[in-house]
Amino acid sequence: MRRPLLVTADETLLEELLRLAAAAGTTPDVAADPAGVLRAWATAPCVLVGDDVAARAVRCAPERRDGVRVVGWQADADTFRAALALGAEEVCELPRAESHLVALLLDLDDLGRAPGAVLGVVGGSGGAGATTLACALGQVAASCGAALVVDCDPQGPGADRVLGLEQEPGVRWDALVRGGGRLGASSLREAVPSRGGLGVLTWPHEALDGPARPAASPHAVGEAFGDACREAVAAGRRGHDLVVLDLPRAGDDLVADLAGRCDLVLVVVVPDVAAVASTQRTCRRLGETEALRLVVRGSGLDPAEVARVTGVPVAARLPDQRGLSEAVDLGLGPVRSHRGPLARTARALLALPEVGLVPARGRAA
Repeated sequence: MRRPLLVTADETLLEELLRLAAAAGTTPDVAADPAGVLRAWATAPCVLVGDDVAARAVRCAPERRDGVRVVGWQADADTFRAALALGAEEVCELPRAESHLVALLLDLDDLGRAPGAVLGVVGGSGGAGATTLACALGQVAASCGAALVVDCDPQGPGADRVLGLEQEPGVRWDALVRGGGRLGASSLREAVPSRGGLGVLTWPHEALDGPARPAASPHAVGEAFGDACREAVAAGRRGHDLVVLDLPRAGDDLVADLAGRCDLVLVVVVPDVAAVASTQRTCRRLGETEALRLVVRGSGLDPAEVARVTGVPVAARLPDQRGLSEAVDLGLGPVRSHRGPLARTARALLALPEVGLVPARGRAA
């Protein structure tokens, strides 16, 4: 991990910042005088400037850069003026910002990394196969980078079960909802159940300690789950090349909010009359967004007609795949072969401009 730079002459503040750095597992470089660290200022992954020396730092005219924050106990107007002059991203007041700073220090290895794409998947009707496609996208994306499948559907089959990761140890929604606060990208990546480059964030099993799945929609577990969801998406984007959200069909405000955070939302539709009618309503509930695309699974109505009725363009056709249930039952995940229709469709979807991944054609994670 690269070393952050702490600039302060306040011994009490320095002691507190060193404690937070130790909690994040990093050892910072420390300076009391901004004038003596102009070279390190330009190269450190992040710079924390004490409010006691912020005005002095402005007079040294260090080069403008990302990753500068002013830290203190109680910010006043002078603190904010100095922060603005330094080009600081924010002013952090202790002790309220403790967890935020620890998460920032945990993410140092990911600073400068391009944010990953966020791809939503939702079933247009019941049984459309949205979870299967979400998991397949995660498996295929893991062939070229770090991928995270986020199971936002409490009534779904469980993304960990579909991927064969249900026996893997790791953090699930119950722990994140209880913990609260800002999530570090690297800490989330390392905490969730994973295999290879693929991680999954999902619901606790009934046999595990903690609350069981909620009885209705994700909104039923309250505001804490919504906050945890948004934090997971933000941390996942910072620490992964792709985040796939398995969204529920229930059209509450949280689902629409999550869909609005996606670069692209894929609506899986079975091309028959009843399913297309249901898909039309699902698309309306997701809100007015240009990010919606259809994935037509199986045969039936002409995809052009499905697009006309729903008002949403078709991104891909997904033929049925033989042996899919067997692959999932064996714990291999839905993508058993990179030559199968599911893998080919997933690669085509991941290569869309809104996502921009070009997965390898070898075996998926």
